[in-house]
Amino acid sequence: MAQTATFPVPVQLSLRVLTGISVCHLLNDLVQSLLPSIYPILKSSFHLTFGEIGFVTLAYQLTASLLQPFVGQYTDRRPLPYSLPFAMAFTLAGLILMGLAFNLSSLLLAAVLIGLGSAIFHPESSRVARLASGGQHGLAQSFFQVGGNAGSAIGPLLAALIVQPRGQIAVLWFSIAALLAIPLLLRVARWYASIHFERPVALSGAAKKATAVPARQLIFALVLLLVLIFSKYFYLASISNFYIFYLIEHFGVSVQSAQIHLFVFLGAVAAGTLVGGPVGDRYGRKLVILGSIFGVLPFTLILPHANLFWTGPLTFIIGFILSSAFSAILVYGQDLIPGRIGMVSGLFFGFAFGMAGIGAAVLGHFADAFGVITVYRIAAWLPALGLFAIFLPRVRHDRAS
Repeated sequence: MAQTATFPVPVQLSLRVLTGISVCHLLNDLVQSLLPSIYPILKSSFHLTFGEIGFVTLAYQLTASLLQPFVGQYTDRRPLPYSLPFAMAFTLAGLILMGLAFNLSSLLLAAVLIGLGSAIFHPESSRVARLASGGQHGLAQSFFQVGGNAGSAIGPLLAALIVQPRGQIAVLWFSIAALLAIPLLLRVARWYASIHFERPVALSGAAKKATAVPARQLIFALVLLLVLIFSKYFYLASISNFYIFYLIEHFGVSVQSAQIHLFVFLGAVAAGTLVGGPVGDRYGRKLVILGSIFGVLPFTLILPHANLFWTGPLTFIIGFILSSAFSAILVYGQDLIPGRIGMVSGLFFGFAFGMAGIGAAVLGHFADAFGVITVYRIAAWLPALGLFAIFLPRVRHDRAS
């Protein structure tokens, strides 16, 4: 007898739900980006070494990155709609503890709680975006992603304005973001529960298998996707972490001017994220993945040799094109393994976060040893790995709508 799994019936595109989950993504990632922004304050307040700061980062990354695939796999089998506000409650607890922390142990626990909130939030919220997509999966994921990008960009700015002048206790002000997100997530969770538990349909094991690729091809495709995520996020780490230093060292610009250049780049990332999903829906996700990662190679190779006038436009183009890939990669992976939306989302989000953190550390070591300009000349070749997207198998849903 064929084993059955329960899946929600298709629903129409719900902009109300997508807007709600995207706003919550903004609030969540705003809080998540706070931690590295206040490291200088924590270091001076607790007389921490760089090694101890590294332990705080490790505590966050172990929960925020490594737990995500396991959370997603569990909720694929046992959907937990109300885990979304529960996740934000973990984040709220971590924020409060961080604002009141009195030693390294309490800082580590705060980092774990914030990371745990992220690990639960991302797989389930990505599933909600897919459920609310009305079949426009790329559009929905892009809409969801742009909220997170906006939050990541706003967080450090608010940290500079609010926390830096007032010290550690000002972290408590960011609890407002979590408190705003919890009632929004409760409303989203009620909608999610109604879709999953009030209108389910059964999909047989044979039907699930008909939509997937063979096992060997599946493993090959997943490895390729992880390689592509590696190339994308390692290169983005070179911009987001060292672009200001590159501009100051290479062109002698002021800190304020360099910050404006970084803001323009982050704006391009947000715009590209929003465009990549709908383009993938229309023309196919494999094409978007190839064009986004490998297609940006000429611009990354030119960038280290460009003058200041052309550096701004080049980084805008790089940010716009490269950022369009992740929504396409995520939806391609979800189509590749039907019925495992949470596991795929958790795997890709967790791997992306991990690669961003590792990339910052590795490239920072290279910058110390060889200079930040050399880092850009080496990192410029990373998008060449995008050529491997040619070998991605076609999946049934990856075609023009």
